[in-house]
Amino acid sequence: MTLLTTWSESGPETLVRRTADPAEIAEALKPLGVRYEQWPVREDVPFDADSETVFAAYGPEIEKLNAEEGFTTVDVLGLHPSDDPEFPAKARAAREKFLQEHTHDDDDEVRFFVSGSGIFYLHVNGEVHAVFCEKGDLLGVPRGTTHWFDMGTEPSFTAIRFFHEEDGWIGNFTGSTIASRFPDYDTIAAGYAADRAAA
Repeated sequence: MTLLTTWSESGPETLVRRTADPAEIAEALKPLGVRYEQWPVREDVPFDADSETVFAAYGPEIEKLNAEEGFTTVDVLGLHPSDDPEFPAKARAAREKFLQEHTHDDDDEVRFFVSGSGIFYLHVNGEVHAVFCEKGDLLGVPRGTTHWFDMGTEPSFTAIRFFHEEDGWIGNFTGSTIASRFPDYDTIAAGYAADRAAA
């Protein structure tokens, strides 16, 4: 289930909103131009499914979104813990690539989570919105939106990525250190898990 946490950009001491209600999340994100929706989950798709399996499972949804938004390139990005001795370094490098605040001039950032989770932080209009996405969540961040993404210190997710341009992911980093001032994926995920366990 998705979780939206909104703070003032001044710091996490000023909490504006915290909700796991999909309708409230969609309503809060819509004025920012952010597309948020939930697709039916294919429970028979393995958490570490390959691209072919993912495309076969979500073909109708992919085709519909491509027709609506004009996407020309779609791929699958997956990262899951393994016994490979190089995994820790690979995971660290992948996380650091997206962890600093950046924008995209030429494309939206649209992701559908097939499995696992990750957090998109949107820095807009004096606020920071942390969107904790899980399996079944689609999030579309408009081009030009200042944001960053945290997959955690032990990434485990598979996501479908949609692009208008064949160049794929190109980030323009702002140089800001704001990401370091807000709770990271591990902190938010642990707190959210505790809340759900207590519910």
